[in-house]
Amino acid sequence: MADWISFWNGSHSIYVSDRHRKAHFERIAADLARAVPHPTARVLDYGCGEALSADRLARHCAQLVLCDAAASVRARAADRFAGDVRIAVMSPEEVAALPDGSFDLIVLNSVSQYLSREGLWDLLVLWRRLLADDGLLLLADVIPSDTNALADAAALLRFGMQEGFFLSALGGLTRLAASPYRRLRAEIGLTSYTEGEIAAMLATAGLAGERTRPNVGYNQRRMAFQARRAP
Repeated sequence: MADWISFWNGSHSIYVSDRHRKAHFERIAADLARAVPHPTARVLDYGCGEALSADRLARHCAQLVLCDAAASVRARAADRFAGDVRIAVMSPEEVAALPDGSFDLIVLNSVSQYLSREGLWDLLVLWRRLLADDGLLLLADVIPSDTNALADAAALLRFGMQEGFFLSALGGLTRLAASPYRRLRAEIGLTSYTEGEIAAMLATAGLAGERTRPNVGYNQRRMAFQARRAP
């Protein structure tokens, strides 16, 4: 996890073009907005990344907390949304210190692959405490154990075709093959799960959950799960 935090803390070119970057975050904000249970909801986006379209998500809730382990990512988000009273930026330590039942919706989108299984387990236990009695956990963009980099590349090309950056996606995939991200992915790997493994982890952590469709974002080969506090 520390190596991945260092990667996100630094400069990187994970997006193949500005259009890709913009479309990516717009799609995520739109998908997450549909999961917000009501306009007065308190929402936590854990591992938010750049969250360029968080203001769009914030329109659908009363409070949106953006949390990321990378300090530079948090700093940019705090600057970007400094004028929006609905949005707060916190570190993982600050989130962990919040009182029980702080959130009506907790989101972990496209982050589980960068965590160890133990790291994800620790977060599930924390989130059970932070969820309101009727709160919802959305665990999205989980990499299935039977997928591979070629499937991710194909999903990116399809998204590029839809959003008008197909040629940039082709060139970006070539550059990505020699990028720090690819090297780190080869050295450390990404954590993947079966549907049953996630279901078992949720249950053991005291959460009643199941797989939900569609997934958040453009890659529908990846998995999403919804869970609530078990009785």
